[in-house]
Amino acid sequence: MGILGWIVLGLLAGLIAKQLLPGRDPGGILITMVIGIVGALLGGFLGSALFGVDPVDGFFDVSTWLTAIIGSILLLLGYRAIAGRRA
Repeated sequence: MGILGWIVLGLLAGLIAKQLLPGRDPGGILITMVIGIVGALLGGFLGSALFGVDPVDGFFDVSTWLTAIIGSILLLLGYRAIAGRRA
C-alpha cells in the first residue's frame, strides 16, 4: 500500500475515531484529519512492533483497519488531554 493509500486510510480512520469519541475538539476538522493520518501510521507501527502484524498487507485487510483506528483513537485521546489542559 502506497503513501496515498495510507493517507486515505488515515482520513477514514480519523473519521471513525471521531465518531467513536464524539465531543467538541479544539482544532476542527483539519486537525482531526491530521490526527487520523498520524494515528494510522502510529497504529501500523505499534501493531507491527507489539503483535507482529504486517499492516502493509493491503488496504482491505481487517488488521490494517483495526490498527489504524486504534492508533487514531489513542492519538485523539492524547490530543484531547493535552489541548484540554491549555483551555
